[in-house]
Amino acid sequence: MAALRLLLLLAALCPPVPGRRPQRDPPGRIAVVGGGIGGAAAAFFLRQKFGRSVKVEVLEPAAVGGRLATLEVEGASYEAGGSVLHPLNLHMKNFVKDLGLSVAPVHDSLLGIYNGEELVFQESSWYLINLLKLLWHYGLNPLRMSMWVEDILDKFMRIYRYQTYDYAFSSNERLLHALGGNDFTLLLNQTIDEAMQRAGFSHKFINERVCSAMRFNYGQCVNVNGFVGAISLAWMESALWSVKGGNKLVCIGLISSSKAEVIPGTVLSIEPKVRPKPTGEPLKFYQVTYNTTSGLTGDAYDIVVIAAPLSPKMANITFRNFDPPVPEFPNRYHQTVTTLVHGRLNASFFGYQDSSDFPFGAIFTTENPKLFINSVGVVSPVEDDDDDGKPLLPLAVWKVFSEEVLTKKQLNLLFSSYDSVKMKKWLAYPRYSPPERCPPIILHDRIYYLSGIERAASAVEMNAIAAKNAALLAYHRWYENTDKIDQEDLHEKLKTEL
Repeated sequence: MAALRLLLLLAALCPPVPGRRPQRDPPGRIAVVGGGIGGAAAAFFLRQKFGRSVKVEVLEPAAVGGRLATLEVEGASYEAGGSVLHPLNLHMKNFVKDLGLSVAPVHDSLLGIYNGEELVFQESSWYLINLLKLLWHYGLNPLRMSMWVEDILDKFMRIYRYQTYDYAFSSNERLLHALGGNDFTLLLNQTIDEAMQRAGFSHKFINERVCSAMRFNYGQCVNVNGFVGAISLAWMESALWSVKGGNKLVCIGLISSSKAEVIPGTVLSIEPKVRPKPTGEPLKFYQVTYNTTSGLTGDAYDIVVIAAPLSPKMANITFRNFDPPVPEFPNRYHQTVTTLVHGRLNASFFGYQDSSDFPFGAIFTTENPKLFINSVGVVSPVEDDDDDGKPLLPLAVWKVFSEEVLTKKQLNLLFSSYDSVKMKKWLAYPRYSPPERCPPIILHDRIYYLSGIERAASAVEMNAIAAKNAALLAYHRWYENTDKIDQEDLHEKLKTEL
């Protein structure tokens, strides 16, 4: 006992180690607003960083999964939202592995590009013929595009190393600049059309191949910013994959793994509050008010992470009594309508007289005001084991992307016959209009906003990256680990540490 008292006395007399702050207690409760991939990943990473003692609650008014959702057609489920993942999406790959889920490859099908009057490009099933077609139509532009996109992806992949070493960024601009420097900043501030013209790509290639890819992925043409355009093009030439059973299983699994409680409520307002601790010190917290089927209620949280787009038609949250006020986010989201049709495509709509000769499993479109679709393609059920190598059947489930709900007249033009139609309207991604200005990540002292990264590029993996960044940022700011936030020249610094 005497020895213990001596050790305590010595500890009290010893000065603290320079640069080391006393550890504070962990937060008691954290609210995550939104149960899509951003919210689910945030709950998962917050649990990793803050430990088991913190109570994490996910506030989600609808089904967990958000824009990862399925629709049922003829007794089978099909992806209606975020459908495919890139082989370099490392967070999603790790989630699938950690959760014990299975991967389903996305099978390639022949692509045709339609300009509203004719098919301006038609893929061949013969590799050499297809290569010759590409060279004939576009010269070396496809090869140069692969190299151009690869260079951007190489820089983008640095984020995984930064996050492995627990580095975080206080703004989306700082995050992107840490990856690609002024090159990425420039991509945000110009259109993909401008970026590729400056890189020497032809107008024909941009207007046909690039525009059709943008319309398929984002419902917009080559006026999107250069960064989201490059990310979109990366999806066009890779061995894409999805999660067997549906991509939303990742969200469900992450929330379950995080031991977070899902509260079925719509968040209406957030307000900062202060009350005295028993010691007399002020205790700061946030009062989150939300609506449930049982009525209006609310709870107090130490940290709030918002993982749903802040816009009137999506997460319409009022921030009460903040000084200075939390900024508003007027950026609009673009409507995309997903229509799943079990039927026979009308090949004559695309200029084929005989449907039996129609070889394409996907049709992309160029910009034409007469067109009422962005794309149409055959899709497989999320539970499907392996349909690779099966012939393209005339009666299939086709996924149509359009900006408006298809009328019966339009369906009859596009399909010679059909017996089942399911439709889902999405505010799927931002309406891009460079120069882009991303909303802040830190909305208040301990309120963090994930979805602002979608102004740079909207994708499943981008939300997972934003979720980990927000979790790291919340952790480091809680414990005042300033040396882990907004560090310059991380790429060079980490190379020297290896």
